[in-house]
Amino acid sequence: MTTDPIIHVIDDDAAVRDSVSFLLETADLTARTYESALAFLADSDRPAGCIVTDVRMPDMTGLELARRLRESGSLEPVIVITGHADVPLAIEAMRAGVVDFIEKPFDDEVLLGSIRRVLDLATKASSVDAERRAFASRLESLSPRERDVVDGLVKGHANKVIAFDLGISPRTVEVYRANAMTKMQAGSLSELVRMVMTAG
Repeated sequence: MTTDPIIHVIDDDAAVRDSVSFLLETADLTARTYESALAFLADSDRPAGCIVTDVRMPDMTGLELARRLRESGSLEPVIVITGHADVPLAIEAMRAGVVDFIEKPFDDEVLLGSIRRVLDLATKASSVDAERRAFASRLESLSPRERDVVDGLVKGHANKVIAFDLGISPRTVEVYRANAMTKMQAGSLSELVRMVMTAG
């Protein structure tokens, strides 16, 4: 079951929080608001989502929050909004792991476009990761000898070469190859190679 992504809006200005939250709700996006980065971090049951944060806030800035999340291994995308944009600040934001940097006052469509782009990239990344884990799991189901044969195929070796390297007959290589293709659910040799490369 898939759930709609949550957009976490963090700003010490209540009027900004309310206006951004209203904008998101009218665009059919679910928003949660926080008056500070510390309040956001203290919300232990918050679902993962996209973070939209102001740069300049008391106690912890938006960049410090982005840095803290990145250091903790969080993959949540962070979009920073600032009324005082300059090149050094933009560079610092990117180094902190911020995915987009929006200047105030901003057009509603600029913020919505950024959020949609970030969510789309996150969905694709999640899909790629799920595929990689599925292929890795199938690889682990191979016997050691099947894996040896697959490794030879990935290197571009012919059955006869693999047979010679492993000290078995070409016919036996064909049997292991067929078993491996079935376990990997690969319809062709090129698909098998792609699966192995994707699995890492």
